[in-house]
Amino acid sequence: MRFMDSVMDLSRIGDRGKLKPRAGDEPHWQRLRVGCYVGFRPSRKGGKGTWFARAYDADKFKYVRKPLGDYGALDGNDVFTQAKKDAEGWADQVESGGVRAEKVETVTDACKAYLKDRPGSIAEGVFRRHVYDDPIGKVRIDKLRRHHLREWRKRLESAPALVTRNKGGKTLTKPRSQSTANRDMVPLRAALGRLLTPGAPNTDAAWQEALKPAKGADRRRELYLDRAERKGLLAAVEAEAAPFVRGLCLLPLRPGTLAGLIVGDFDKRTRALTIGKDKNGKPRQITLPSNIADFLTKQSKDKLPNAPIFTRRGGGAWNKDTWKGPIKDAVGKADLPAAVSAYTLRHCVLTDLVTAGLPVLTVAQISGTSVAMIEKHYGHLVGDAAAEALAGLVL
Repeated sequence: MRFMDSVMDLSRIGDRGKLKPRAGDEPHWQRLRVGCYVGFRPSRKGGKGTWFARAYDADKFKYVRKPLGDYGALDGNDVFTQAKKDAEGWADQVESGGVRAEKVETVTDACKAYLKDRPGSIAEGVFRRHVYDDPIGKVRIDKLRRHHLREWRKRLESAPALVTRNKGGKTLTKPRSQSTANRDMVPLRAALGRLLTPGAPNTDAAWQEALKPAKGADRRRELYLDRAERKGLLAAVEAEAAPFVRGLCLLPLRPGTLAGLIVGDFDKRTRALTIGKDKNGKPRQITLPSNIADFLTKQSKDKLPNAPIFTRRGGGAWNKDTWKGPIKDAVGKADLPAAVSAYTLRHCVLTDLVTAGLPVLTVAQISGTSVAMIEKHYGHLVGDAAAEALAGLVL
């Protein structure tokens, strides 16, 4: 680092405007404190330029840096003030060991860095199918603009959605719905949001605008099976899949989460079930009633701690390609609506919990979703219960 960097004052708008791009696109740095710098790279095309943070990582014995964006939504002295604040905040994280800094240059790099911090099969699948081999993956983070992501979104929305893949058989697909596209955009939006600040609205720098979810796409689930219909489904399902389907009827878990449970996740002495992997990435623990605990104890009998609680013939775990067939067949035998799926059963469990009067916060916690989502999809049930309670106050 040059000596001039340590005395440079990037807060002066006029002086900053006179800076020339450096060889190798190296930013101009201003020292904020020992081991902490804020940097500015002038645009070669007359744009606003890009800001950077630089901090000393004692664990790696070297400086690391992070792009902060161009702060397109800000003007005047507010630009430097925000860049300084962001650089100091990031340096604090690096110095405390809270950031595993690494070289992130492209969108692909950003996605892989995101997975290291927040591993998850859903995000990994989206990146593998729609980012790594797509032109968007090669775009540099500091060059990323709204038009890049708009074109990517068009490709995503036109790509068929996988229905099922049978070994040795035909791969079945369907047109991608807006709700599916909304869900597929979430991991990329999260990965980019860790590195970039929102650009100025209604400009090409506003990368975030291209990833806004389509409104009205995520509709409330309406299909509900009462207890008698669920019993009919259990009676019709084949013996191999019966324990797994019964588990869907007893626990407010996503099908993939239920399939991923291992024997070591369940403590029969305390009746505690630990869910370590789920869509939200946060582990949680549920204390089970004795009847459900007895059911899991039976499923776990004579299995090793790392074995799935719910197994197929041969000891393998269930997945979306293996549970769809048995459930579909049982739905037909029980004369239930053709749209019934594994997720329908989770919806039924959540509906019963809400209508039973369990607080929305508790339902959200044990089901691994947000209060906002529970209120969005099940809030009308709380309203119905409140109306009935008010009716009971009539004198």
